[in-house]
Amino acid sequence: MSLINKEVMDFSLQGYCGNEFKTVTKGDILGRWSIFFFYPADFTFVCPTELEDLADKYADFKAADCEIYSVSTDSHFVHKAWHDASERIKKIQYTMLADPTHALAKDFEVYIKADGMAERGSFIVNPEGRIAAYEVNEGNVGRNAEELLRKLHACRFVAAHSDEVCPAKWQPGGETLKPSLDLVGLL
Repeated sequence: MSLINKEVMDFSLQGYCGNEFKTVTKGDILGRWSIFFFYPADFTFVCPTELEDLADKYADFKAADCEIYSVSTDSHFVHKAWHDASERIKKIQYTMLADPTHALAKDFEVYIKADGMAERGSFIVNPEGRIAAYEVNEGNVGRNAEELLRKLHACRFVAAHSDEVCPAKWQPGGETLKPSLDLVGLL
């Protein structure tokens, strides 16, 4: 079953950001675009490359009025320890959410019960708190922040222009398509 347009559940999680612990709730995500970037665990191999890639693009996401939340089933204390220990993770300025009860991972349907960890899932959530796009990868396949940013721009565009669609490889400012009534049944 698809998660497109699914409303994110009410939540209250501890996070680590800017050398501080903070609480993040569903209310914090409403009114702006958000990225929920699930990864299996801190102190692993693929995860720091992905989180660093996001950190390098964070200003571009902020310019698109989008907040990033990386999420693992580790505690916020482990997030701080990893942040303090890793040169790559020290670059992170977005909030690292702790989901030790697995509530958010289960809500986004990325929880791996046998491992007690989350799949590698990227979710774009609209200002109403609904999933607009998502992708889930096998644990050993890293993601690309630039492509996630492109998808965010496309989601924002079609939300503002309901009569247009974004073709493959669309970039902001690129040509869009206006489906004709003859083709609507084929979509």
